[in-house]
Amino acid sequence: MARIVKTVTVLWLAFCRPGLLWAQTRISLGSDNPAVQWRIKPQAEVDSVKMVQLGYDTRDWVPGVVPGVVFDAYVRAGLEKDPNYADNIYHVDKSKYDRNFWYRTEFATPVGLAGGALGAPGANVGATPAAVGAAAHLWLHFRGVNRKGEVFLNGVRLGLLDGFMQRGDYDITGLVAPGGRNVLAVLVHWPGLPIPNHASPTYISSDGWDWMPSVPGLLNGITDEVYLTETGRVTIVDPWIRTEVPSRKEASIAVRVGLDNHSGQTEEGVLKAVIQPGNIVLSRKVTLGRGPQDVSFDRVRVQDPALWWPNGYGAPNLYTCDVTFTVDGQVSDSRRVTFGIRQYGYDTTGGVLHIKVNGERIFVRGGNWGMSEYLLRCRGAEYDVKVRLHREMHLNMIRNWIGSTTDEAFYDACDKYGIMVWDDFWLNSHPNLPDDVFAFNANAVEKIKRFRNHPSIAVWCGDNEGTPLPPLNGWLREDVSAFDGGDRWYQPNSHLGALTGSGPWTNAHPTWYFTRYPGGFGGSPGWGFRTEIGTAVFPTYESFSRFMPDSTWWPRNPMWDKHFFGPSAANAGPDSYMATIDASYGKAEGIKDFCRKAQLLNIETNKALYEGWQHHIWDDASGVMTWMSQSAYPSMVWQTYDYYYDLTGAYWGVRKACEPIHIQWSYADNSVKVINTTLDDLHGLHAQAIVYDLDGRPLPAYGRTAVVDAPSDTATACFSLDFGIDDLARQKTAVASSGATEAPDAGAVTDGNAGSRWSSAYRDDEWIYVDLGEPREIGAVTLHWEAAYGKAYKIQVSGDAVTWKDVYATGDGKGGIDPVTFAPVTAQYVRMLGIRRATAFGYSLYDFEVYGRKRAATSPLHFIRLLLKDDSGRLLSDNFYWRGNQLSDYTALNKLRPVRLRVTSRFLRGAASDTIEATVTNPTAVVAFAVRLQAVRAATGDRILPALQDDNYFTLLPGESRKVGIEFDPTLLGSDGYKLIVEPYNHPQ
Repeated sequence: MARIVKTVTVLWLAFCRPGLLWAQTRISLGSDNPAVQWRIKPQAEVDSVKMVQLGYDTRDWVPGVVPGVVFDAYVRAGLEKDPNYADNIYHVDKSKYDRNFWYRTEFATPVGLAGGALGAPGANVGATPAAVGAAAHLWLHFRGVNRKGEVFLNGVRLGLLDGFMQRGDYDITGLVAPGGRNVLAVLVHWPGLPIPNHASPTYISSDGWDWMPSVPGLLNGITDEVYLTETGRVTIVDPWIRTEVPSRKEASIAVRVGLDNHSGQTEEGVLKAVIQPGNIVLSRKVTLGRGPQDVSFDRVRVQDPALWWPNGYGAPNLYTCDVTFTVDGQVSDSRRVTFGIRQYGYDTTGGVLHIKVNGERIFVRGGNWGMSEYLLRCRGAEYDVKVRLHREMHLNMIRNWIGSTTDEAFYDACDKYGIMVWDDFWLNSHPNLPDDVFAFNANAVEKIKRFRNHPSIAVWCGDNEGTPLPPLNGWLREDVSAFDGGDRWYQPNSHLGALTGSGPWTNAHPTWYFTRYPGGFGGSPGWGFRTEIGTAVFPTYESFSRFMPDSTWWPRNPMWDKHFFGPSAANAGPDSYMATIDASYGKAEGIKDFCRKAQLLNIETNKALYEGWQHHIWDDASGVMTWMSQSAYPSMVWQTYDYYYDLTGAYWGVRKACEPIHIQWSYADNSVKVINTTLDDLHGLHAQAIVYDLDGRPLPAYGRTAVVDAPSDTATACFSLDFGIDDLARQKTAVASSGATEAPDAGAVTDGNAGSRWSSAYRDDEWIYVDLGEPREIGAVTLHWEAAYGKAYKIQVSGDAVTWKDVYATGDGKGGIDPVTFAPVTAQYVRMLGIRRATAFGYSLYDFEVYGRKRAATSPLHFIRLLLKDDSGRLLSDNFYWRGNQLSDYTALNKLRPVRLRVTSRFLRGAASDTIEATVTNPTAVVAFAVRLQAVRAATGDRILPALQDDNYFTLLPGESRKVGIEFDPTLLGSDGYKLIVEPYNHPQ
């Protein structure tokens, strides 16, 4: 698999990450330290008495990975087949892992943490030394074990870690062997079945979901960092920094620090906090009795603060606060906290949740993370890459679904890139409490304390698609109030309470996202704030072929379902997805052709999802988050970039739609709007729409221009496009012979909402007709069937709705999007007469469209290019669509003549990244549609991933060029050369 591997020193782990960290000397006891070798073995196979002795033979134990999980350790040791490939993970003997395991290692006692055996590699360089000598305390720290961990040092039980957020801070000063070696052992308890919600706090999806397989062992392991530190007699505990922003010109900072006196006597010292930038110094003398005590400084006023803003609204500026406590002139302990000056605000005006930052409304565009990676293999720098890709998509929120991402590096990256976090706790709509509600609540408190300094956290959420059962809902609300000061909103239920539900999770025609209202489950009707809505997203051929055996590539077969394109992911609507590709782009000739066409569907659907919400910004729409924005397992559903970091069409659709300054077209009403979600008012903008035929010739009759002002935080109408041929049935009266209980309204087929539907009674010989209002010349009908379609039916016309004439009949209906054409005829009424049903249900239609010959129209398929420029001619936004006169019919794309492009490039070596600057030119008289550009290693053909790329799947009209930058880590290319693969949709075969 393609994971990001970086060589990092212990020093980097200790001092360079931007979140809360120990600033004193820190020695990792994780697998990143070559002096530490973890081993694991099932508890049932271990002599727990002998195991704690030095020199115990562990050669038959499996090398462990810390942080990590048991199953992944066996995979890395070559004892299990690659679980990403084919259906390997489904054949694992789970009984080998669904049990308790011992983790064991030995380490040398540090010598004053100033050059002992564990000092390598360079752990102490540049560190602020703590007090040493007789008064020093040596600490062993654990930051997470799933699900429980009993910790033993040299045979002494230090304690029990109960829950994967529970921290363990153990004073081992008197337990280590002076100048010798020590045995550290952890008995990791298997979470047990069932998981939801019984085993919580834990990774709820570990026993499988409709997007990831069940993991053997249920992700049991030491799942977070293990390390040593040294302090003096007094330690610093959970510094807490809170900020208020009454205006953009002024802010205030409050600092509260926990101190713990371990000396057994009264201690006097100086607590100091230094805030940068600004060199704000806070200091006070403190007298401490034995045990813990909180100390607060007076609130500090800051003029002209560098505020933290969500992505697109401003820079995510960060501050640091270095906290030290000195006793007798020596530093006893020190911490660094990175924070942002910001203040959240919330309201539910109109029954819709609105989020404000620093007094400004934020239109939320986000994505759900199911997991960072399904075997918890995402670590450190990889979070930076994942979150940066969200920034590049112009998203400003990530939902940490069911709290499944637990690493502080995730929050660090969100702080850095201005990505707000909707942060769930570990409950999923199941009608049962955790087996141990007290452990659950203790972990919730730990989570809040650990992460509350991160400016990115915007919402704490109790339950996924449910409300926490008593007493947890009340407890969680109080936890947020007490330990986060009520600074963030507590949302009990992820799809109720000023929200518009969750789902659907399958593709719909772009019109659906613009039309009142996209349906959801739970919540209130409307666009509003939607925490989940998505679609299947098929990967590229290069990724698909990496995890699927070639014998299962084509046609679709049960192996596809093992990667969630089938019944296992029914919510993703894979059948609908495939049917849409067949109807819109033509049946695929093989897997390469299918993947190629899938990217076009990915672009169109995912762009429309966000643009539909933006079309209604603040008219009740306040935010939307796709399900999902990131991939935890190699699959065919719910992702933007895939597991290997290939940027699918969904990524490019989202990136285009979510531009802070954006011009867009509505599929539903042909209007063009400018969306401005920045804090700046824009004046004198020039909006232009150019329509081209299939050969790339402009069609001036359909173009439009306008000069508009675009105030901050608004959608501004520019003009509407008129294509000459429209659905004559739209908003017209419909009448049916019957209506099923679940969908009785005949008007649903003409309301313009592709998500509403009508269904007849469950019998043959039912009908529905549309009254066009007056006699019209018609020549085509398009039926959008639900799963219950007509196997045999007729299309009939009438002038009086009494006498009917057949114009079309079939006995072999296929369902899906069903276009019907016939010789032009004049009629006022058009009827679908069902003869024989295809299922046991009735006849069910989403839409009944009727088309005529209003006037000469564009070519059957045409292109729309939108341009937005400022008054100096600088391009602010551009957008590109393909449109068929018959809804969703893009099969004419397959008739584009093949085109060969010219490509030039240059390579730029940088200190932190390499860049390829490519120029792609279309020297022909043919449109080069949906050009895909890839960078690969010249020697192997392997994709250079992950990479940040400016653009992809772009269209070049005759004579046009496009410059594209591709940025990536220098280690990905090394001394090898690169090659560019450039393939338009109409690439010569």
